[in-house]
Amino acid sequence: MAERGGMAADRTEMLAEILEAALEAMEEGVAVLDAELRVLFWNHAAAAISGYQSAEMLSRGLPATFYQEDPHAEVPHLIGAIDWPLPVHLLHHQGHAVPAMLRRTPLRDALGKRFGTLLRFHVVEEIDVLPHGETDEDGGLELHHIRQSQAALEERLDAAWREWKSNGVPLGVLWCTVDQAAMLRRTHGRDACEAMLGIVDLTLLHGLHPAETLGRWGTNEFLIMCHESDTEMLEDRAEHLRAVARTAEFRWWGDRVAISVSIGAAQAEEGETLSGLLRRAQRKMHNMLIAIDIETEKTSTRGHACSQS
Repeated sequence: MAERGGMAADRTEMLAEILEAALEAMEEGVAVLDAELRVLFWNHAAAAISGYQSAEMLSRGLPATFYQEDPHAEVPHLIGAIDWPLPVHLLHHQGHAVPAMLRRTPLRDALGKRFGTLLRFHVVEEIDVLPHGETDEDGGLELHHIRQSQAALEERLDAAWREWKSNGVPLGVLWCTVDQAAMLRRTHGRDACEAMLGIVDLTLLHGLHPAETLGRWGTNEFLIMCHESDTEMLEDRAEHLRAVARTAEFRWWGDRVAISVSIGAAQAEEGETLSGLLRRAQRKMHNMLIAIDIETEKTSTRGHACSQS
C-alpha cells in the first residue's frame, strides 16, 4: 500500500513538473492565481511582457493597476462568457502602458467552486477592433450564437495573424454573404432565413480544405479563414466556394429557393492590420453585391422592354 502511495506521489510530482515546463514554454504570458488572487505561477513570457520578474510576483497579490480594460473596445457581453479575449493596457514595471489581449479563465473544482484563476496575455501592436457583419440586436438566442461564433473566429484570426507576422504562414480571408438572405428574412421571416443559412453553412463546410475555418460573422454573413500562398489562389478558392454554395438544396413550404453567395477575398499584406485585412474583404464583398444588383436591374429592364414590344 505504501509503495502504491509512493508511486502515485511520484506521478503527481512528475505531472506538476511537466505542466510547469509546458506553461513556461508558451509564448504568451501565463499567470496562475489562487482564490485570493495571489500569484502562484508567473512564466518567463509574463515577465518579458510586463517587466515584473517571477520573484517579485510569487505569493503576492496581483496589483490592482496591473491592467486596465480598453474603454473604446467593442466587447460583447455574452451569457456565461468567461474566457473572452479582452483588449487591455498592461502597466509595465517601468510605468508605460502596453497594449495587450488578456483572457481570464476561472479554475473550479468538481463541485464548481472557484479555487483559482488563469490569466493569459500577449502584446498587440495596437488595440485593433475587428469589423463584423451586420447583426440584428433583437436576435435573441440567434444573436448569442453569432456572438459565440465571432468570439471563436477572432481567437483563431488573432493566432493566425501572429503566425503570419512571425513565421510567414500565409493568411487570407473570405467574407461571404448569402444574396437571398435579407429578402427571405423580410418575406418569410427569421425561421425560414435561419433554416436556409444552416443549409448554406453545411454546404460550405463540406467544400472546405482541412486547414480552413468557417463561422458566422453576422446575421447573414460568414467568414472563412484560408492559407493559400497568394491572392490568385485565394480568388480561385472564392470562385470554387461560390460554385459549391449554388449546389445547396433548400425548400420552404415546398418552394425551392435558389441560393448564391457573394464572396470578398483578401490576402494578408505587409504594413496592414488585421482589421484592415478584414475591411478589404468586406469592401470586395459589398462591391460584388452592388454588381449583382446592377446586373439584376438591367435584366429586369430588358425583360420589361421585350414585353412592351
